[in-house]
Amino acid sequence: MKIAFVHEYLNQFGGAERMLQVLCALFPEAPIYTLIYDRNATGGVFDDKIIHTSFLQKMPLAKKYHRAFPLLMPLAMEQFDFSGYDSVVSVSASFAKGILTKPGTKHICYCLTPPRFLWDDSQKFVEEFGYSRLVKKFLPPFITYLRMWDQEASRRVDDFWAISDFIKDRIDKYYRRPSTVIYPPVNINKFKIGNWKLEIGNYYLMVGRLVSYKRFDLAVRVFSRLGLPLKIVGIGPEFKKLRSLASGGSRSKASGIEFLGQVSDDRLVDLYAGSRALIFPQEEDFGIVPLESMASGKPVIAYRAGGALETVEEGKTGIFFDQLTEDSLMDAVRRFEKMSFDPKICRIQAEKFDVAVFKENILKHIKP
Repeated sequence: MKIAFVHEYLNQFGGAERMLQVLCALFPEAPIYTLIYDRNATGGVFDDKIIHTSFLQKMPLAKKYHRAFPLLMPLAMEQFDFSGYDSVVSVSASFAKGILTKPGTKHICYCLTPPRFLWDDSQKFVEEFGYSRLVKKFLPPFITYLRMWDQEASRRVDDFWAISDFIKDRIDKYYRRPSTVIYPPVNINKFKIGNWKLEIGNYYLMVGRLVSYKRFDLAVRVFSRLGLPLKIVGIGPEFKKLRSLASGGSRSKASGIEFLGQVSDDRLVDLYAGSRALIFPQEEDFGIVPLESMASGKPVIAYRAGGALETVEEGKTGIFFDQLTEDSLMDAVRRFEKMSFDPKICRIQAEKFDVAVFKENILKHIKP
């Protein structure tokens, strides 16, 4: 079977790109089609792949500021030629589902999410778009056009896969299409239970890009009030704001809150293993980080929403809080302090989402 993969952008190396990497390992001869490719930003992990890029690749500043070209992306996707392929898998959070294929080519869309900036977060997107007030005033008609294109593009897909039941429901709501849930892969063997070089359980941990929707600010406020140690791994646009919130503008750590920035993979493994629990106060489409914590034998304190509802077992591998408020999270932490969790049960739960399970599911569902 001759197969190709499509992904919107290869200009970072996050969860979607890690999943694409595993797919490429299953089908090493399959090329990748993408709007923009930045080898340095992806760490060279796709060096052995044939990569086809769109005309956006040659546009000045497109690699760095690709979000400034949304009106060109549908056209760019539609220019790719998939003649001669039996199947094409688009790993899509926005435009990749809009490729054009001939009747003899099966198009499977592995949907990360229907694009939030077109559907449930469109008003917020317009408000926060990094242009002048005058430009923002004229954005809504273009958003409407892209929304119409996105819905039409969903009809070009033969089969939808969803990364979670949460996304399955969104696909049904916005596209009126059925989908099969195939959970993303987690490299469970990378993590370990217990690290006796560290004092086990003396701090809480947060991991992720420091952006507003992940609600690091909520945890910083709560742990400042509780006086409990919290280590934060990650970088992002909220870094200065969060550090100021934790320390009153001082560069030193305060209230036991420590910003570690980016860390090596080995260091991250140690941080998970030495933590008391992971704090996860956001709504994610799936969420790899809670499973990395559980793979390390550590429970999760999560907001009761999104993909966490499908990975965290309340009372067994973690607990939930119901509102994105300081009082709700604080109550959860206080409840957690009186509870105990079995590291082996956490690990067993994480193993259900291992890379080997993902590969098995993909091979079962991808057919000519």
